[in-house]
Amino acid sequence: MQSTETIPQKDYVLVVDDTPPNLHLLITMLTRKGYDARGAADGELALANIDAELPDLVLLDINMPNLDGFEVCRRLKASDRTREIPVIFISARDEVLDKVQAFAVGAVDYITKPFQIAEVLARVDNQITLRKLQKQLQEQNELLKEEISHRILAEAMLQEANVQLERLVNLDGLTKLANRRCFDEYLEQEWQRLAREQLFLALIMCDIDFFKNYNDSYGHIVGDDCLKKVSALIQQSVRRPADLAARYGGEEFVVVLPNTDVAGAMAVAEIIRQKLRELAIPHQDSAVSQYVTLSMGVTSLIPKLDSNPSVLLTAADYALYRAKELGRNQTYQIG
Repeated sequence: MQSTETIPQKDYVLVVDDTPPNLHLLITMLTRKGYDARGAADGELALANIDAELPDLVLLDINMPNLDGFEVCRRLKASDRTREIPVIFISARDEVLDKVQAFAVGAVDYITKPFQIAEVLARVDNQITLRKLQKQLQEQNELLKEEISHRILAEAMLQEANVQLERLVNLDGLTKLANRRCFDEYLEQEWQRLAREQLFLALIMCDIDFFKNYNDSYGHIVGDDCLKKVSALIQQSVRRPADLAARYGGEEFVVVLPNTDVAGAMAVAEIIRQKLRELAIPHQDSAVSQYVTLSMGVTSLIPKLDSNPSVLLTAADYALYRAKELGRNQTYQIG
């Protein structure tokens, strides 16, 4: 039966030296130590080998024809692909300036010739271990970045979902106007604010005339379409950011107008009426017009902190009742 165990990959060390005995000795002792040791006799060949396959470490001589070790190291460190490969210089040059230059071009260590085998192996082992730890740290950082990115994305998606949920919670599904819940909360909020500032708060309450007859005559699908059209024109009629148009229930709508007296509210109501007249939605079973019409109740007052919005609602509801009582298709004001 064939084994499925993975054979551990050996660490690849590239030895670059133009002296054949040195090259052979270094490759032999590194191979015996368990490394995948390969050789290159000059700098150009070394760069070609590295380009073909990235080593885990480079042992690099300095004195070589055409391209010396300093230039080879400089080119490795200039490339994003190879700059992380550790380079140990191994050279007969023992001057301090040579060592300074070696570290300046990016070497991690420097061994002088004639070298001791045990020293070379110890320094190679040390750099290979450091390189492995560096790779592990980089992989962990990448995983952490990926996790953070996923978390940020998840949080953004959750935030967007919450925004959408809040939007759905506050909107009427059919008309896309604010729903009754949103209206109640907003009216309470504006009541408290304008009571503190002692400014007017106006309310328009609208009702589609003979809407039950409309549904009976045209069907509920056409009836829903009519509600959407009326909702849209009401929404278009309130232009300030603080104004709120809402579906109050069934065929009833309300418009909240902060900082608006009754004259201003009547002007908005007239805009609504004019837009509906231009829309000219046929209504064959209306007792007041051949088109869809609205009855509207308008009121405005300055809220008081020791009172509540029901005062305004009651006044607007009574104004709407009077508009209907007086024949519908009209606006009645209180205040």
